[in-house]
Amino acid sequence: MNTGVLYIVATPIGNLEDITFRAVRTLKEADLIACEDTRVTKKMLDRYDIKKPLISYFQHSKLAKVSQIMEIMKTGKNVALVTDAGTPGISDPGNMLVEESLKNDIPVIPIPGPSGLTTLASVAGIDMQKLLFLGFPPHKKGRETFFKEVITSEYPVIYFDSVYRVIKNLELLRSLATGKKIILGRELTKMFEEILRGSVEEILEYFEKNKGKVKGEFVIIVC
Repeated sequence: MNTGVLYIVATPIGNLEDITFRAVRTLKEADLIACEDTRVTKKMLDRYDIKKPLISYFQHSKLAKVSQIMEIMKTGKNVALVTDAGTPGISDPGNMLVEESLKNDIPVIPIPGPSGLTTLASVAGIDMQKLLFLGFPPHKKGRETFFKEVITSEYPVIYFDSVYRVIKNLELLRSLATGKKIILGRELTKMFEEILRGSVEEILEYFEKNKGKVKGEFVIIVC
């Protein structure tokens, strides 16, 4: 029996109109959709009248969940992997499922689309021909080492941050490298999208005056 296929499907990072025709078709044709949060994915699927079985697959999923999805594909069924927002495999556990699929000779097909990384890079207004992407900063151990790597890079550095740690991390960055310039994207593609440019000090001062805007997901370029 032929195996199924694993589709890595990029989904909108905010604005649901950003999904591609190919992504919609792939999700409609898949036998099963693996997603971080079934509630989040269902909202998107409802928008495009896609009715498919869902299975949760997220950062803390056990290896048993990977094995379960693998067994489904081995029966010939096609699985589409999505994240809550953006491209699977970019700072999320998608790579584990891809790795196991490849080990088992299951075809893996990318369905490209939105990514917070490329969204902010495209409007940075600086030379981004070469860049260093570092994902999310560590929560505790290794956090200072992470930002020392940021400030010593010869290329612009782009990373993701969360609403819970962004101010603390910017304060650490300021303490390590006064005067560094940053481009910060908040709520990209959403109704309250905001792109800020300036020194770390200026951005921190902005959020000090606008505490209510410390919301959403953040993408940051340090240059």
